[in-house]
Amino acid sequence: MATAAGSLKGRGVWFYPDGLSSDETVDFAKRLEAMGYTALWLPDAGGRDPFALAARLLDHTERLVVATGVANLYARDAIAMKAAQMTLAEQSGGRFLLGIGVSHRLLVEDVRGHTYRKPLTAMREYLEQLAAADYVGPPPAETPPTVIAALGPKMLELSRTNADGAHPYMVTPEHTRGAREILGPDRMLCVEQKVVFEDDRAKAFEIARSTAAIAMGLSLPNYQNNLIRLGFEPADFEGGVSDRVVEAVVALGNADALSARVEAHVDAGADHVCIHPIHPDGESKPYWPAIEALAPANQS
Repeated sequence: MATAAGSLKGRGVWFYPDGLSSDETVDFAKRLEAMGYTALWLPDAGGRDPFALAARLLDHTERLVVATGVANLYARDAIAMKAAQMTLAEQSGGRFLLGIGVSHRLLVEDVRGHTYRKPLTAMREYLEQLAAADYVGPPPAETPPTVIAALGPKMLELSRTNADGAHPYMVTPEHTRGAREILGPDRMLCVEQKVVFEDDRAKAFEIARSTAAIAMGLSLPNYQNNLIRLGFEPADFEGGVSDRVVEAVVALGNADALSARVEAHVDAGADHVCIHPIHPDGESKPYWPAIEALAPANQS
């Protein structure tokens, strides 16, 4: 029998919880679970430790999968990463999903002071170390799954051969279709999708452009290179980001428009789509109108 994390389907939520207190974050997770969301994805970006937070959230929910989206492999060696993964999977009855990534040169070298290696080599070696790492604590009933932050074809191939699947971030349904072709039918494909719930098109673009998560992401070469592989031009990133890039990676509009983008990923081969609701004020707090509009419990 597969773990809850290993058979993840439906819709989840990708969310920075640092604008909430610990108790508020617990209430947030409980509310997501009650609304039918299957997973809550937590970043590893300088705020709360995602593993410590995941332990508390798993202990206060019953069905919700808690996932890292994604844990930075430069922040923990493979032994520490495996210990956290196995501990959380065992404690939660298989409701923890480990997502790991190589991050970005800026965040690894300038922020952490480490040496950024070739992404594919670093990830392959890390996955090998993770598989070989000893863990002597009580094991979970089933081997917990690992997905990796994969964008390019070679990293997606590694997701197929050395992991349980991929967690692409800031991508389009076209990317999802290509990712599924590379992963094959048996690997997990958990896609992040940013959403701005605003029917006024001009306001929606203004919100998307002013959000740090979007602005910083689109300034990083990993995401730019991936979008160029999908047919965008270098000029789309010169002197700011073009409207067509913003609209490609951020779903804008009313509930029907946002839901259509989510379903486009599903139709393209995603097993699970985690919506990333952008607060119109740029806060790291839930924007409940968007979350409620896309909640599985509210879908016909």
